[in-house]
Amino acid sequence: MFSGIIEHLGTVAAVQAGNASCILDIDTGMTDVILGESIAVNGVCLTATEFNEEGRVRFFVSSESLDRTALGRLKEGSRVNLERAVTPATRLSGHIVQGHVDGIATFCTADLVGDARKLVFAVPEALRRYMVEKGSITLDGISLTLNAVSEPKDGEFTIEVMIIPHTWDHTTLGALSSGDPVNVEVDVIAKYVESVCQYR
Repeated sequence: MFSGIIEHLGTVAAVQAGNASCILDIDTGMTDVILGESIAVNGVCLTATEFNEEGRVRFFVSSESLDRTALGRLKEGSRVNLERAVTPATRLSGHIVQGHVDGIATFCTADLVGDARKLVFAVPEALRRYMVEKGSITLDGISLTLNAVSEPKDGEFTIEVMIIPHTWDHTTLGALSSGDPVNVEVDVIAKYVESVCQYR
């Protein structure tokens, strides 16, 4: 489990394509990784399968993860958001994040509002029911607050989030270009409530 608070910006050192899978080598800046631990890479929970003393960590990415996330767009030199799993003593500064991606959104625009930035993303219509104004969302592993949620049109809808300068400078959001895909994880509590109401 994660909280959506990015700890490190990593750099993809190598991508090895496999048979409906791939291996990612990432320079993480973490020198105390434990074999088998979970690390969120752009919001996707992955397992550390190898590592060295310099902080390079290897991850196996299955076909399921490639099919459901935007990890397939990563290449050598790509920057990635990294977060290690929370501990029982960790402050939950963001919200409960599983690292299980629900869909892929598309970055639209970023506009300055004072020193902050308003970012707009287009999201698949199927995820609309899990989102409410001032609720939580995870974009590429970053815990954010929804400032506005539009109604669906032509199979998608838009969301707006406000980004403070620290988040803009210390995550991959500042490097996004219009049309770039980002991983979306909705609030898991909303999914549980839906399931309970449907099957009670």
